[in-house]
Amino acid sequence: MPLLDHFHPPLSAERRWESFHSSWATKLADALTERWLPPNYIAEENAHRGPSVEIDVAVVAQEGSARMEVVGAAVATVGTEVWTPPAADGVLPAAFPDTFEVRVLSTDAGPKLVAAIELISPGNKDRPAERRAFATKCASYLSQGISVILVDIVTNRRANLHNETLQIMDAADVLQLPPEANLYAVAYRPIRRGQRDEIDVWRVPLALGRALPTLPLGLRGDLAIPVDFESTYAEACLRKRLTGS
Repeated sequence: MPLLDHFHPPLSAERRWESFHSSWATKLADALTERWLPPNYIAEENAHRGPSVEIDVAVVAQEGSARMEVVGAAVATVGTEVWTPPAADGVLPAAFPDTFEVRVLSTDAGPKLVAAIELISPGNKDRPAERRAFATKCASYLSQGISVILVDIVTNRRANLHNETLQIMDAADVLQLPPEANLYAVAYRPIRRGQRDEIDVWRVPLALGRALPTLPLGLRGDLAIPVDFESTYAEACLRKRLTGS
């Protein structure tokens, strides 16, 4: 299935890229769980747009945390009083990046996040603040030993988020992609070799009309699995009734 341009007419006028990205993330998560991951790993898609902040630690109501009152045959729960914080000392500007992501979690003692596949959106490549926020997120994953794959098929923005991630990490310029490489896929695998902490990097330029690559996704130590982006992309296109003609 040749790579299509989802961000310019005629395709952009017929199909929303957001829907395709969500569908592709689901196909990737399904293929990882059903075909590629060992039994003690699972994959979950995660998508949201704009300033939506996820709560990583769920707040669970414990038994006895709310007072129960019986009114006739009904039971009413009297919640805790709503608390209003004092005025903040100040306000910081922020950018909350779009997320079209597949997370891979180990279930051995978890779930524990071990890898992430990021499908880059136009919003991720838009303003400097959005680009920096996305690159910082990727650098944070890598600094925690979490493997990352970036896939950029966005044709209506020209920023290179691989290069920006390297800049955030103060990494060597030798691994940057050339400025003209606007479409690409990059895999990063954090690994410890002896006393050295290192990140293996695989870079593949992409092009419209060409097939997508297979890239390694690190899970732990030297354990990695192949992620076939071509097959999952073709499955997502089929679901959306897209053809390469």
